[in-house]
Amino acid sequence: MLIFLCTLLIYCRHTKAENNACQFIEDPKNPLLSKDGDITIGGLFAIRSIEILPSFEYRQKPQPLACSSVNLIDLRMAQIMIFAIEEINRSETLLPNISIGFRIYDSCGSRLSSMSATMAVMNGQEFAAGHRCNGQTPIHAVIGETESSATVILSRTTGPFKIPVISPSATCDCLSNRKDFPSFFRTIASDYHQSRALAYIVKHFGWTWVGAVNSDNDYGNNGMATFLNTAQEEGICVEYSVKFYRTEPEKLLKAVNIIKQSTAKVIVAFISRVEMNNLLEQLYIQNITGIQMIGVETWITAKSLLTPKSFHVLRGSLGFALRKIDIDGFSDYVIKAFWDTAFQCSEGDGNSSHDEVNCSRYEDILVLKNYNEDVPEQRYSSNVYKAVYAVAHALHSLLQCKKQEGCEKDLTIQPQQVKIYDKVVEALKKVNFTVKFGDRVWFDSTGAAVALYEVVNWQQDSDGSIQFKPVGYYDASLPPDQRFVLNPENIIWAGGQLKKPKSVCSESCPPGTRKAVQKGRPVCCYDCITCADGEISNETDSNNCQQCPGEYWSNTENTECVLKTVEFLSFTEVMGIVLVFFSLFGVGITVLVAILFYSKKDTPIVKANNSELSFLLLFSLTLCFLCSLTFIGRPTRWSCMLRHTAFGIAFVLCISCVLGKTIVVLMAFRATLPGSNVMKWFGPAQQRLSVFVFTLIQVLICVFWLTISPPFPYKNMKYYKEKIILECSLGSTIGFSAVLGYIGLLALLCFILAFLARTLPDNFNEAKFITFSMLIFCAVWITFIPSYVSSPGKFTVAVEIFAILASSFGLLFCIFAPKCYIILFKPEQNTKQHLMGKTQT
Repeated sequence: MLIFLCTLLIYCRHTKAENNACQFIEDPKNPLLSKDGDITIGGLFAIRSIEILPSFEYRQKPQPLACSSVNLIDLRMAQIMIFAIEEINRSETLLPNISIGFRIYDSCGSRLSSMSATMAVMNGQEFAAGHRCNGQTPIHAVIGETESSATVILSRTTGPFKIPVISPSATCDCLSNRKDFPSFFRTIASDYHQSRALAYIVKHFGWTWVGAVNSDNDYGNNGMATFLNTAQEEGICVEYSVKFYRTEPEKLLKAVNIIKQSTAKVIVAFISRVEMNNLLEQLYIQNITGIQMIGVETWITAKSLLTPKSFHVLRGSLGFALRKIDIDGFSDYVIKAFWDTAFQCSEGDGNSSHDEVNCSRYEDILVLKNYNEDVPEQRYSSNVYKAVYAVAHALHSLLQCKKQEGCEKDLTIQPQQVKIYDKVVEALKKVNFTVKFGDRVWFDSTGAAVALYEVVNWQQDSDGSIQFKPVGYYDASLPPDQRFVLNPENIIWAGGQLKKPKSVCSESCPPGTRKAVQKGRPVCCYDCITCADGEISNETDSNNCQQCPGEYWSNTENTECVLKTVEFLSFTEVMGIVLVFFSLFGVGITVLVAILFYSKKDTPIVKANNSELSFLLLFSLTLCFLCSLTFIGRPTRWSCMLRHTAFGIAFVLCISCVLGKTIVVLMAFRATLPGSNVMKWFGPAQQRLSVFVFTLIQVLICVFWLTISPPFPYKNMKYYKEKIILECSLGSTIGFSAVLGYIGLLALLCFILAFLARTLPDNFNEAKFITFSMLIFCAVWITFIPSYVSSPGKFTVAVEIFAILASSFGLLFCIFAPKCYIILFKPEQNTKQHLMGKTQT
């Protein structure tokens, strides 16, 4: 008996389960607006923005979630959806024999209500015939949500069922992932483009020091991450990056305090409209103004933010907005047709208790029945319109609709396979059409529309009204160099200023300086360091200084490389003039001596020591004085060869003459000895020959030097970094050493011979004067060597000229001055007897 009762009970429950295979656990959630049709499109909009939670004390059954505070933007989206559906239903070319219905749910702007509305739109209000679950939803596509986070919830929920979702305003780049959201589409661009465009506009205006604030949700976090990456690529530094959510007042206050203490004058606000409203309230309370806000499409054109308080903070704000498109007939529809067709009651109705309950649901919405002033500013309306038409075109293609024959309704009315949604998704990917206001509708590989934004500026007209003035645009479909266009002259800046604000961590480094990053701070915080000598920077904010090429040097401002100053001993400078004077003075004195000697050539003092050698010596001294002039002036190839060879030959000629005179003195003394016949071996012919031979040897040395490796002009850039020493390189050091060595050898030989003859018993002992002259000559040239090595630049040449002049004057005065003194002032001593020491003193 017990077994029979158990079997009967199991059979009864099994029978009941077969008759009621699917049932609602809870009362179904009714759509806010609905209409039946052959095809049903679901809609999820945050028509109300404040969620009222019931009590969760679990003492009684929780009441349904309640919502309040109408969100006008989302209400307009719902209205444009219905407007577009009714327009399609009247069309004879698009889905000609198919009627489109709709089920629009209020997600209340919260994640909890959004999830509830998503389940409701998928399940519908009743099951199919026979009360059996067929795995199918009564809708063919969903339009919504309006916020990115809510859209992520919607898309993840509908994703396993492959129900297509088309959002008119969810811009989070995270939704571009086709692997996670294969059936998601949107008639708005991804935030990837807007985030990068925000960095471009900041870069365009030269702001390198900005703050960043974003909503702590999918929309704000993903958008801000892209902006921060792009800002880093563009050299923009972010002083701070803070985020908060609408239900987190502590984080909001913390963000406001950071803004208040910061030095950045520009803030990039990647914030949803609700969070922006909360932020503005706190900024106004703490009187934080004068900040240049850069906004995004969610709030930059929100009419709800246009209050005196918000304008006090947001005046002059810049941001990206969707294009404002006027859809013909929509403004009239909002006031007339919508209220008569979408609602089951109108204001003043409610004869039955059922009508009263029904109308009470729309009580807060009905207040807006006669209000349509915001319609021209609704920038998302066109996106909803395009979304509805995209679904219609996809189904039109899928159902093989033809103008005369209509559509294959069986595929729509009885969807027996889940693959029907795959086909809808594939059809949406191929959509490509143009709506009546001229926009072309198609979806890229991520399911998004092409990025096209207006750049708007918050301005106040003369009548006091606040306007969103277009001042540029960004079009991602254009080439990179043409995408971004701005008209800065039309912009009013933060606080109503006409001058663009500055927002930098450090002032720009002028040309002539480089940036040095401050330790522990961002790269935009730096010190300006003057370029070192020989380095320049010819642009603002240069990271490095450039080294000038070899023959160039930096100017005093370190902004450009100029040719180095070329230094050489010139005829026009004081030192050159002085040396030229003494050189010519020496020539003059030598010529005067020669004239004097020529006029007294028959006197004993002139004839005493071979007047021919004396005149040749005077000639060679003249050459020595003149050769010093070749060392002055710009060195050239010929002057370099001439100055050293002329110097060497002239001095050898001079020393050869002195050496000849010395030998003559010695030979003359030897000739006075009894039985000596030495003078016949060193007569005038032999004297001339000796001078010629000694000089010829020097000439051969110079010819050999000039042949092998001659002197040449050389730009010495090692001694001074800031100037070029133009000098004569010796070419062959051996050649120059041979020339000097030969002169030194002759001078030493002459000195020795003169020293030996210094005590000869003559009243006028010429050997003594030659000894003094050779002593001066050797002393000058010995001291010349260290002076020559240590003297810089043109002073090296000056030392060499001084040595030439000093040794020449030494020879001239020591040898000829005593003779000139006797000729001019002691003519009585100019006798042979006196010279031979035979007169009494």
